[in-house]
Amino acid sequence: MIWLGIESSCDETACAVLQSDPVRILSNPLYSQIQEHQNYGGVVPEIAARAHLQKITIIAQKAVEEAKIKLSDIQAIAYTTGPGLMGPLLVGASFAKGLAKDLGIKAYGINHLEGHIAAAWLQNTQLEAPFLTLTVSGGHTELVVENENFNYTLLGRTRDDAAGEAFDKCGKLLGLPYPAGAIISKLASTGNRKFHHFPRALKNEDHGEFSFSGLKTSVLRYVEKHGPDYIEKNLNDICASLEEAIVDILVSKSIWALKKTKLKTLVVGGGVSANTHLRQKLAHYTSRHGINLYIPEAGLSTDNGAMIAAAAIRRAQKHALLPKTEVKPWMPLAP
Repeated sequence: MIWLGIESSCDETACAVLQSDPVRILSNPLYSQIQEHQNYGGVVPEIAARAHLQKITIIAQKAVEEAKIKLSDIQAIAYTTGPGLMGPLLVGASFAKGLAKDLGIKAYGINHLEGHIAAAWLQNTQLEAPFLTLTVSGGHTELVVENENFNYTLLGRTRDDAAGEAFDKCGKLLGLPYPAGAIISKLASTGNRKFHHFPRALKNEDHGEFSFSGLKTSVLRYVEKHGPDYIEKNLNDICASLEEAIVDILVSKSIWALKKTKLKTLVVGGGVSANTHLRQKLAHYTSRHGINLYIPEAGLSTDNGAMIAAAAIRRAQKHALLPKTEVKPWMPLAP
């Protein structure tokens, strides 16, 4: 069966063509809106929606061409229903439903966060629940247990900023361009992680919740205290210290959840899962404690169409695709 996956929850217009048996990615192009939002230091929903309108047909055509199939070969469509920005989601949903009607096939709504789990599943389709998931991106930071039959137990999520948002906002305070996460990681690779101790909110609390707003405030005060010349001179060390603080919180909370649930499999997804330091620290702990760690390759960590199609295929294999175009999530979807 040939699936078209459509992802438009934020600032990537992404379409992918997947084969379901055996599971194989035939194409996975996307358009990133970094240039559209760079001057604003973050994603502007209205601009994002307009960019999706301009690009979604082009990217869908590219996905079909790269897969070397005809449009009529597509047998089902999966698209993101949320969570995400309302305008961008509406563009993707409208395009998917319209195309499905023209082709005489079904379109299925998929939860965006379930898509990030499916990105790791793509690289190991034998993965079976129950397992612990850490979803960490620009908009989400949470620990969730996936149980059998796609039932989810939320252990904790951020009370304020997500980890990716913390990277970007702190990077902006340090004078770095948007998006700052990858830049901070690159600079941190040659820095001293013990140069300055930034706070780790809730790290030692006996629960799965996160908080990064205090870290952002701490970086602001640090910049105000030391001035731009000092920051520029010691930027690599400051970035290393900042990255260490964020990664330390993510790893500590993941360890808490693994001990609490006694699960032996950890699945990590979302854009921040591409962070090398996070991968290394999680790999170090899981290898020492006999825990299976599944993190998608960097290209599948960020938002993409393949993960949405994969989530639909994963459900279809378990006969768990819902008849309506809405997947019951473990949190409210955008309306």
